[in-house]
Amino acid sequence: MARRTDPRIAAHIEAALGEARTVLNVGAGTGSYEPDSRELTAVEPSAVMIAQRPEGTAPVIQAGAEALPFEDDSFDVAMAIISDHHWKDREAGLAEMRRVARDRVLLLNADPAAAGRFWLTRDYLDNLDGLITSRYREEGFWRDELQASLGEVELLPVPVPYDCIDGFYQAFWRRPGAYLDPRVRDGTSVFRMLPRARVDSAIRRLSRDLSDGTWEARYGDLLRQPELDVGLRLVVAGDPAA
Repeated sequence: MARRTDPRIAAHIEAALGEARTVLNVGAGTGSYEPDSRELTAVEPSAVMIAQRPEGTAPVIQAGAEALPFEDDSFDVAMAIISDHHWKDREAGLAEMRRVARDRVLLLNADPAAAGRFWLTRDYLDNLDGLITSRYREEGFWRDELQASLGEVELLPVPVPYDCIDGFYQAFWRRPGAYLDPRVRDGTSVFRMLPRARVDSAIRRLSRDLSDGTWEARYGDLLRQPELDVGLRLVVAGDPAA
């Protein structure tokens, strides 16, 4: 399942943009969550991703987050949506976003300290097998790191709806069978970054637990919840009322 905009998650981003007129989307990919109500510029390092942007999306410049080709204070807001964990140098990328943004910086991503709360991560993928280092698992470390680069930040929970149409890693928390589909896994960077043997083993165990009722016995209560906090956070650095 490809990444695409879920309108309920987009509403959180739209609210955080406030009165911003000009927006820079860093690590923009194929254009998910780019609001059409603003003057938007996209930055994306991958030519492959740029080629996949639909016709009519915002103008895009091929560049990395670590060296944004803009003057200081060029945009009201700089945002990065589930992309900063892919940057070669996050500290440099965050500093660049702060440099080019007049009012604020927005990030949407999962708090790494919350990773173990998600049943797939905890019970099947061995807490992501070292993808998240021990210091990032410490409560508050992520916030401290963000504040070191961006100044004071606010972390706002973004619940994920049960029928989320975006294909990010935690989106199928109430649809566990979706993770058995290789097309879903192929569209999620977590599965590509983990050892293939580890992923295959996890999927076999999940398939077995779904077949014999083990998963439902453990997590059947999730099937009655309309949304869930899986650790997704909207990070707002700067004055949200600006």
